[in-house]
Amino acid sequence: MEKMKVAIIGCGTIANSAHIKAYLANPNAEIKYFCDIIKERADKAVQDYGCGQAVEDYHVILNDPEVEAVSICTPNDGHAAIAIDCLRAGKNVLCEKPAARTYAEALEMQKVQHETGKVLNIGVVNRFNTGVNIVKKMIENGELGEVYHVYVSFRVHRSIPGLGGAFTTKAIAGGGVLIDWGVHYLDVVMYCTGDPKPKTVSGQAYCKLGKDMENYTYTKMWAGPPNYSGTYDVDDFVTGLIRTEGPTISLNGAWAQNIGVNETYIDFIGDKAGIRLQYGADFKLYSAKNGALLETMPNYNSTDMFQNEIDSFLNCIRTGEKLPSHIDTVVLTSQIIQAIYDSSDQRAEISFE
Repeated sequence: MEKMKVAIIGCGTIANSAHIKAYLANPNAEIKYFCDIIKERADKAVQDYGCGQAVEDYHVILNDPEVEAVSICTPNDGHAAIAIDCLRAGKNVLCEKPAARTYAEALEMQKVQHETGKVLNIGVVNRFNTGVNIVKKMIENGELGEVYHVYVSFRVHRSIPGLGGAFTTKAIAGGGVLIDWGVHYLDVVMYCTGDPKPKTVSGQAYCKLGKDMENYTYTKMWAGPPNYSGTYDVDDFVTGLIRTEGPTISLNGAWAQNIGVNETYIDFIGDKAGIRLQYGADFKLYSAKNGALLETMPNYNSTDMFQNEIDSFLNCIRTGEKLPSHIDTVVLTSQIIQAIYDSSDQRAEISFE
């Protein structure tokens, strides 16, 4: 079988840490283009990986009929426009999370996917995580009974990414900790509980600790050093309550908080048992049997979730299988995130009923 020609648009952190390596490890893929508006990044990728051609204009990729699959790894403000252009040019797309800056942009992406019939998957990589899929199966099999509430915590001490850069500029990112980290946590909840439709959403987002940029003291700063002449207008703390057709979901998230303890986990609370899933790690099952309270730590062999994601993306292009990361499913998470932001701005509950 001839290898599928692939293009990488955006050659930053997520491309280099995940997408590129996974494509190179797939025997059925060949990276033809590395694209970045900063040409030096694309040139470096060609040099580092020993393949492909460096370009700075993604329209070169659109005009190449050999390219079948594209990974979009740009900042959030490029997701919708680039994905839509790729779909209309006949390319199949894996777009990094979040789908877009706003729910409206995500809906437009979905609309064009329906019009073109090409694949549009979103990089909600935890849907390809071994532990997450075990939790999902346990819930589906009734081992937790009725899962009536899920609590989500993605709180760290002081870890705002690239202060003053793309992550902290609403016009580029669409938001802060909620759209950056919360999208992953909410998506795990939605996936494991069967993607229930939201009914009402109430939330509040806060822009507090990073606002006075020059006086912000931090433990670490991923995504680059601070740019004090840049912008900080996004949420560094968020809280919310979501009622769905299934369980209620409550959340607290923080890029930065004046509590020096990191708490990054999801609690699935059922009437027979409960699970605490440590994000990116193992989980523990809490239950009762024969008059005793039990704590069980399952042991299992994990496979690389990014490799699973890329392999599944390439395979579904050939088979026509609709993956759990398809825009039709993931758009629900975009709807919830938008509703939390809208609720915060309006200081009122958002209802879909």
